[in-house]
Amino acid sequence: MSAVPPPAVTYFEPPPSPAELPARLASPFDPSPPHPLARRAAEELQSLLRRGDVAKDAGLDAPGGGKMFGALVVATEDGRVGYLRAFSGMLGGRWHVEGFAPPLFDPVARDAFWPDGQEELRALELRHADPGDRDEVEHLRAERSRQLWRQLTDSYVLPNARGEHQSLTALFEPEAPPGGAGDCAAPKLFAWAYRHRLRPLALAEFWWGAPPVTGRWLAGGYYPACQSKCGRVLPYMLEGLDVAPAPPWSTGPVPLEEPRLVFEDAWLLVVDKPHGLPSAPGRHARQRDSMLSRFQQRSSSKLSVVFALDAETSGLLLLAKDEETQAALRRQFARREADLRHVAWLDGSVAGDHGSLELPLRMTPEGHLVDPVHGKRAVSEWRVTERAGMRTRVTLLPRTRLAHQLQVHTAHPLGLGAPIVGDTRHGREGPRLMLHAESLTFTHPRTGEGLTFESHPPF
Repeated sequence: MSAVPPPAVTYFEPPPSPAELPARLASPFDPSPPHPLARRAAEELQSLLRRGDVAKDAGLDAPGGGKMFGALVVATEDGRVGYLRAFSGMLGGRWHVEGFAPPLFDPVARDAFWPDGQEELRALELRHADPGDRDEVEHLRAERSRQLWRQLTDSYVLPNARGEHQSLTALFEPEAPPGGAGDCAAPKLFAWAYRHRLRPLALAEFWWGAPPVTGRWLAGGYYPACQSKCGRVLPYMLEGLDVAPAPPWSTGPVPLEEPRLVFEDAWLLVVDKPHGLPSAPGRHARQRDSMLSRFQQRSSSKLSVVFALDAETSGLLLLAKDEETQAALRRQFARREADLRHVAWLDGSVAGDHGSLELPLRMTPEGHLVDPVHGKRAVSEWRVTERAGMRTRVTLLPRTRLAHQLQVHTAHPLGLGAPIVGDTRHGREGPRLMLHAESLTFTHPRTGEGLTFESHPPF
């Protein structure tokens, strides 16, 4: 491969002196301000975005249309210093934009299977409406979805500074990679640098365009790499480089606590789920570790989750040992005859002391969004129990059971306007999501006994 740098490198004019170069690459997970040279590169990119047509064509200034960009300072083999540019995901509906680092997969190869696969899933979704075929179709959808996701993540090739390569699938096994892993700006930049024998020196990632509806990121603000998508990707890609240590909370996954059995009889179980363990295997990773799979190993009954908790949420989880018990318990929650109360610390001050939120939610590839037109009904009751500085402790009672409902309802400006502490999607990084299911109340569907269980929150 030629040592001549590609046209995508933008060289500094005037060139920086040796004294201006960083001694080592800072950790991408460090929230400290970027190195002055990385900031200089980022400001040049921001100037380009400000005066050019890129932001306009991509709709970055439309409400919620902003995007994360990155600038990686690099040195060529002959000692010249410049920088590479990248954006997260797609820009204006395109993976390839001239002057920016390409994705980690081949879009042509992706287009050969991805559109047809999505069409298959849509066809199965239509069949799913027929109650007679529902179980068979759900199985077919889940299996096809896993196959398609595996095919997609196999196509991502991750290099590191040692010259090694690994697929996104292999990096996350036995779990399935989360959506968007490998599509952030930083992985694109390091892969592009390695491909052209450029030595990474400093990185800056910043938000540009309109802020998201939750207001988490602001235009021109610098942010560290996210743990949810890049927590495994970047440490592998940085192997072989001299990199400063990451912050203590980002040095690796926190060991999972063991789940605790709270109650069991012939029809159901109540368990205390630790933070980080999924309630059930994901549709893309059938063998993924979960509460359901762990307790299924020791049960002769076919267990099912009555209502799942998000993986990052800890607390009480209800499992049924037969379909009739599961259906009866779900009816109780739907009729508000059963409650699962949560406790959370919110990052911000909340106006008022109690209330009810009804914000319809719609699932998009980027996550759940409030959508009054096309969204599903979502209702959450809340009450403030403590105020401490700029944080607020609340109890939350979801009256509907949609994934990530409480995270969106607390963070959204039309909700409480304060994200849950540790919510990486709507708030700021932290050691964990401070959301815990602390109290479960229901009537036993077989005995008629009223039952209440409590779990002390670990925060």
